[in-house]
Amino acid sequence: MKRLVLLTSLFTLTAAAETWSGAIVDVMCKGRDLASHTRQCNIDCAKGGYGLVLADGKFMKFNERGNARALTLLKSSTKEKDIKAKVTGTLDGEVIRVEKIELQ
Repeated sequence: MKRLVLLTSLFTLTAAAETWSGAIVDVMCKGRDLASHTRQCNIDCAKGGYGLVLADGKFMKFNERGNARALTLLKSSTKEKDIKAKVTGTLDGEVIRVEKIELQ
């Protein structure tokens, strides 16, 4: 019975994964003009964490794993502004539990 419950739980977690697209931005700058927001600002403000600004303007914060992954990608990117990403994960309240981030 425990094995069935475990398999059911794993399936539920996998099935619940969603994907969002938007601009990666640090928490401190989430309300600012994203057109002029730079990669370096994102890196400099890493302590506050990151999130994704969706097309409708909604901000979705990343969990710690997502923050670390976003910082790594930002440091390796050559794009200076308008940094878009596709994020896959599960929503835990107001926070995305990030499984994968791809810069676009």
